[in-house]
Amino acid sequence: MYELHFGVPMSGAVLCTLNTRHGSAMVSECVHPSPHTDHSSSSPGMLFYEDLIAQGNLEFEVRRPKDECDPISLNYTSGTTSSPKGVIYSHRGAYLNALATVLLNEMRSMPVYLWCVPMFHCNGWCLPWGIAAQGGTNVCQRNVTAEGIFDNIFNHKVTHMAGAPTVLSMIINSPSEVRKPLPGKVAVITGGAPPPPDVFSRMEELGFIVAHGYGLTETYGGATICTWKPEWDSLPRAAQAKIRARQGVQHLGLEQVDVKDPLTMKSVPADAKTMGEVMFRGNTVMNGYLKDLKATQDAFKGGWFRSGDLGVKHPDGYIELKDRAKDIIISGGENISSIELEGVIFSHPAVVEAAVVGRPDDYWGETPCAFVKLKEGYIATAEEIIQFCHKRLPRYMAPRTVVFADLPKTSTGKTQKYVLREKAKAMGSLSKRNTSRL
Repeated sequence: MYELHFGVPMSGAVLCTLNTRHGSAMVSECVHPSPHTDHSSSSPGMLFYEDLIAQGNLEFEVRRPKDECDPISLNYTSGTTSSPKGVIYSHRGAYLNALATVLLNEMRSMPVYLWCVPMFHCNGWCLPWGIAAQGGTNVCQRNVTAEGIFDNIFNHKVTHMAGAPTVLSMIINSPSEVRKPLPGKVAVITGGAPPPPDVFSRMEELGFIVAHGYGLTETYGGATICTWKPEWDSLPRAAQAKIRARQGVQHLGLEQVDVKDPLTMKSVPADAKTMGEVMFRGNTVMNGYLKDLKATQDAFKGGWFRSGDLGVKHPDGYIELKDRAKDIIISGGENISSIELEGVIFSHPAVVEAAVVGRPDDYWGETPCAFVKLKEGYIATAEEIIQFCHKRLPRYMAPRTVVFADLPKTSTGKTQKYVLREKAKAMGSLSKRNTSRL
């Protein structure tokens, strides 16, 4: 796969990396995105990769793009809310984002990078090209486990790695017998979902230096970084962890990121309170969606790419996500950030994962419903989780319902909240309708 990130574009073709964890129906939809495509289910044969390479011509002349905005790759969204959409990357965007990843990861020459991000996910956040630019070493692993991560870091003197918060959670909750001393500081970029603040401090206790990035498939992976300021070093560790959980500012390859009112398109005040939609524009934003003009037009309405994420802007210009637009919980007229509530629940010593959705309610409109996975060997009750939240948040933000269960995930480790919303909806209303109270 790493070689194909160079070989396919050099042949003049477009690289389309398919998610190996998708089922056959999903893969078929990605391979044949047009509903009018007539294709056969039969296969003409099998070709082994090394045999294909052996047939190559060493005198082959590289076919460079006629225009730098020509497509270099096609990446499908993870399908957290709907069928995956084909996102078109350009040569120019990939080039700029590859260089930006070097800066984001603070990579010197000849880094040793441990792969925990699948290369089928946003072309590995454009790191295949970035690592090559720095003459780096790629340490690949077939499966991502805590034991494998510690073994590879120890054996290969890994300097850099990246991963979703689920990977970091795997590391900090690993049993002591699989942990090994780090040969040096390991720089980690995390993104893909907003991590609970507690994750940062616990990773640093193990010797990792964690930076928080943010982006989407449509922004070639990472688009912002929470650049650390020296004056924050003197803050208490808990305060530092909360700051690290912010999404930060745009990297140098992106023109602009902003938080805007989606109706007026005006920037929200930088008061850390007023919510708006996070929007992007620049060369490292996708060309568009494959064969889906309407979705492309909707995404770029107003001249900016609309992320669908709700956030605030701090006085220093750093942005902070509060929720997906469809995930915000409105209870009795109050907006409840599921991200903030999940962060508090995650800090409970017995919790390994948490996701919060709205449960429809006849009186309140909806109430917070928490789906919680406990650490192996730990016990906690729903009332204990609720009281834990009451002590740390306004009462209206605390969950009214707590369900202990494994969380459904996409192939890239994101929680499938639409599945949880259906489960919450099936529970029915906690309150009985009383018209005299409405």
